[in-house]
Amino acid sequence: MRKKMVAGNWKMFGLRKEARALLTDIQQGAKAFDAIDIVVFPSFVHLQQAEMTLSKTHVGWGGQNLSIGDSGAFTGEISGPMLVDYGCRYVLVGHSERRLLFHEDLALVAAKFKAALQYGLQPVLCVGETHAEREKNTAESVIKQQLESVFEVVSMDAFKQVVIAYEPVWAIGTGLTATPDQAQAMHAFIRQQLTQHGVEVGNAARILYGGSVKADNAKNLFAMPDIDGALVGGASLNAKSFLAICQAAVA
Repeated sequence: MRKKMVAGNWKMFGLRKEARALLTDIQQGAKAFDAIDIVVFPSFVHLQQAEMTLSKTHVGWGGQNLSIGDSGAFTGEISGPMLVDYGCRYVLVGHSERRLLFHEDLALVAAKFKAALQYGLQPVLCVGETHAEREKNTAESVIKQQLESVFEVVSMDAFKQVVIAYEPVWAIGTGLTATPDQAQAMHAFIRQQLTQHGVEVGNAARILYGGSVKADNAKNLFAMPDIDGALVGGASLNAKSFLAICQAAVA
């Protein structure tokens, strides 16, 4: 059975005092949820605090982004080795905000995915469709293209340990959430794409749902057979809400 994961993407939120308090509260509350994987993705400036607070716990932490290179004259970038140096085990790759706001195309996302693996990080590959793409009934073809662009640059063995986050762009920060059945249908489609490259790969990969996940909808989402947890946005900035989602994952 695949182990559930609840991950919190803090995005560009939180000053040092707020980050310290949030990490401490999560560290304390997470002791009750060692049956699942819990991960936080703070801003880069809070990674040192994450390492200090979480290093002796089962809560992992990671970067929200990475460069494809290991070093160089790339102002404003952060490399895989730098993330590893701060104890990161995970990194987000291809989040919809990176694709849409920062114009990361399929080739760049695939290169970042490959770099994450090269530097010993576990990439959380984000895929998803916009509202317009869903309305045009092209959601599946969009996600298939996002996946295949990565399949082309790494071996499928890598996907046995990969986490994929399905994030319908129309449900991020909007208050809208895909129904459990809608989410399950897309998760099943993603797993089918993986299974075409190997049954073992498809069965092993964890697929998270990311789209306005909250404590009051998490349980129904997690009850779906192909939903293995959540990539949580706004609700991860409140320890009580985030831990309630963790509770739903173990219930």
